[in-house]
Amino acid sequence: MRSHSRRDIVGMLGAAAAVGVLTPGQASAQAARPQRFTSRELLDNGHQFFGTVSRGLASVVEEATKRWGQPNAYILGQEASGAFIAGARFGEGVMYTRNAGDHRVYWQGPSLGFDAGADGARTMMLVYNLPSTNAIFRRFGGIDGSAYLVGGFGFTALVADEVVLVPIRSGVGARLGVNLGYLKFTPRSTWNPF
Repeated sequence: MRSHSRRDIVGMLGAAAAVGVLTPGQASAQAARPQRFTSRELLDNGHQFFGTVSRGLASVVEEATKRWGQPNAYILGQEASGAFIAGARFGEGVMYTRNAGDHRVYWQGPSLGFDAGADGARTMMLVYNLPSTNAIFRRFGGIDGSAYLVGGFGFTALVADEVVLVPIRSGVGARLGVNLGYLKFTPRSTWNPF
């Protein structure tokens, strides 16, 4: 039996995200505060990423924009998660900024609550108030709820200091519950959710 890496497993559950490459010119831009994206840009990129399951994307982006304004970064990627009371989520993708380059990111995190099931999802995360690209590498905590069989589409909000992260997920699987947890972002892949 062949051993699968985290990348193989997450890749099997979602479509491969575009690979961002950091050039020397982009390295100096990392310290700059990323500029904001318009709702139209987010919708265009989201529709391309989610494809035919993106009918609810416009209303979700509109609601997020109404609550938090325009994001200054967004992440496109895929993730896998599972839970039975305690759970874990693992993902990978590319964080896009207007003026500070594109950066590969990985996320993982534990959860605890009344939650059972497993899912794989394509994920678009809107990032608000990001002071610099390196500020993404921290823990974002929040409450998450899921209720779907076969497929689903929804969003939550996670917070760390002033930075707000809004994951929009379109997934397949079976999941029911509410949990409390966090996502930890890292520049390299790891199996440790803590």
